[in-house]
Amino acid sequence: MPSFSDKSLSRLGSCDPRLQRVFHEVIRHFDCTILEGHRDKERQNRMVEEGKSKVRWPNGKHNTVPSMAVDATPYPVVWDDRERQTLFAGFVLATAKAMGVDLRWGGDWDRDTEVRDNSFDDLVHFEIGEQEAWKGVAPTGKEGV
Repeated sequence: MPSFSDKSLSRLGSCDPRLQRVFHEVIRHFDCTILEGHRDKERQNRMVEEGKSKVRWPNGKHNTVPSMAVDATPYPVVWDDRERQTLFAGFVLATAKAMGVDLRWGGDWDRDTEVRDNSFDDLVHFEIGEQEAWKGVAPTGKEGV
């Protein structure tokens, strides 16, 4: 059975407990790695500058404590395998739904099941859905958190 590395566990530990529960279930069935949870101001703004994010600090779901977003990908990592990432996303979304957790995936921002209509793809990104996202959690607004 697959398991997370210490690095993945640490990254996942910076995320909302709902994301932690979902991905602990996912790893039981689908080998994956956690690329990122919480992002501080410097990292978030660098991601925007590199074209890997559209949202500056503190407005991203990665910027809360705990993080309302996680970046995860199948393991071993193959960056240019869109089909594998889409298969993984379907598994993650179905797992979350079965657990009663509303997630949105960066490969289908508008949730219309059309995966080629985005103006910006972030295939490794999963976030708590809008209706649940900000319940009791606010951006820190603090640098380096």
